[in-house]
Amino acid sequence: MSVLTPVVLEDAFVALEPLTSDHAPALEAAASDGELWNLWFTSAPAPGEAAGYIAKALAGHQAGLMLPFVVREKSSGEIVGTTRFYDFVNDPRRVAIGYTWYAKRWQKSHLNTACKRLLLRHAFETLGCVAVEFHTDHRNLDSQRAIERLGAQREGVLRNHKRRPDGTLRNTVCFSIIDSEWADVSRWLSLRLERLAS
Repeated sequence: MSVLTPVVLEDAFVALEPLTSDHAPALEAAASDGELWNLWFTSAPAPGEAAGYIAKALAGHQAGLMLPFVVREKSSGEIVGTTRFYDFVNDPRRVAIGYTWYAKRWQKSHLNTACKRLLLRHAFETLGCVAVEFHTDHRNLDSQRAIERLGAQREGVLRNHKRRPDGTLRNTVCFSIIDSEWADVSRWLSLRLERLAS
């Protein structure tokens, strides 16, 4: 399977479905829960900008740079956010997981653990990746703690690495999980998910 082949990833809690232009109204509704566009460290679209946000993500897919998903919460059937694979490298095969955001009511729930377990399983067990990376703004301490709770190791900081939506420069904190760690991380995520979802 190509790393860029659209695929549905799902478990009992969540379904990650290929992002399409039809998802614009649902993503706009999800972003409005918490007015996520006002958070300077997130990429969530502001009102009226979901179609452009999706078009940019799909252009990244067409260019061979990313594989974007919407996040559907299983119990409600609602689209509650988005995430994607990006920064593919073929040899050695690596990928990053990011551009992730969820409606406020689902933040700090079991949802992120379920999504990351699905994405990591696909990366390591289907795509044959030797490493999966995570990148976040150095000011986004909640995101850094969430990544560490997945079992990822902090690697370092890229200074003045990218522009935030407001145009300011951010330092990017880098984390990774490698293939030899996946079995232990998988067990940990399953235990954590069981505890969070109960």
